[in-house]
Formats: sequence, structure tokens, C-alpha cells
Amino acid sequence: MADSRTATLYRMVLPDHTCPFGVRAKQILQSEGFTVDDRILRSREEVDAFKAEHDVATTPQIFIDDERIGGSDDLERYLAK
Repeated sequence: MADSRTATLYRMVLPDHTCPFGVRAKQILQSEGFTVDDRILRSREEVDAFKAEHDVATTPQIFIDDERIGGSDDLERYLAK
């Protein structure tokens, strides 16, 4: 169903730092009509484990239809298509 678009967003929210790119990615997705499955990485260990598991250098990472789109800049390019 094209009318129920869901995106999974993995973003860093540490006690002393909230990643602004993760916040931005969530806002972009919501403004585009996506339901966001917001997965918060709450510690440096969780962030490092996620990056190792997915072989990525940065967070946030956005997945749409089980496809990794990438970070917030990648998301903007993806949605511009």
C-alpha cells in the first residue's frame, strides 16, 4: 500500500548529545508523510555496535522498505528522485 509508508530511523540520543542530523531526518520523513519507527541509540556502545553491524560510519541511518537509504543527506537525495 503506497499510502502507508513507513521508515525506520536509527539515531543517536546520548545523555549529553542529541544528533541534529537524526532530528532533521525524522522531521523530513514526517513531513513527507512517513510513519517513523524511531530507534534511539542511547549509548556510545549502542552507536558503535550499530555502526559495526551495518558497516556504516555515521548515524543516523534511514531504512525504507528494508532498504538502507543512508544518512540525512542521502535521504534528501532519495526523496528528490
